Amino acid sequence: MTGLSAYAALFLAAFVAATLLPAQSESVLAGLLVAGGHSPVLLVLVAGVGNVLGSLVNYVLGRAALRFRDRRWFPAGPAALARASRWYGRYGRWSLLLSWAPLIGDPLTVAAGIMREPLWSFLLLVATAKFARYALLAAVTLQLI
Repeated sequence: MTGLSAYAALFLAAFVAATLLPAQSESVLAGLLVAGGHSPVLLVLVAGVGNVLGSLVNYVLGRAALRFRDRRWFPAGPAALARASRWYGRYGRWSLLLSWAPLIGDPLTVAAGIMREPLWSFLLLVATAKFARYALLAAVTLQLI
């Protein structure tokens, strides 16, 4: 994969991985870093932006959850929403620093929408978490640390 298509594929992988759909983007980023020929900084930036925007989809779904949560197409069931809301209610906005974590990260971003977290703090905390994870993965992959 070369040029713009590599960045587009990474963006799409990171975007989908941040939604409630099952996907992962770390292997795409690591593969592109190992293959070389792409700016590591730009790869981290593209992955981070894609992942934050995917989390924003979850946040918007959470904002609409009270109205649509009983619909068949809604991506999270009542039990998952209740767990995420309990977690978010207990730990508050700072729990969004775990939005990078497998299994709990995506439901946390939905819970932030349900709990009506202000958009500015949502984006600040989620972006911090997501970009830090990708930067750390890039540093480890490139054996910088």
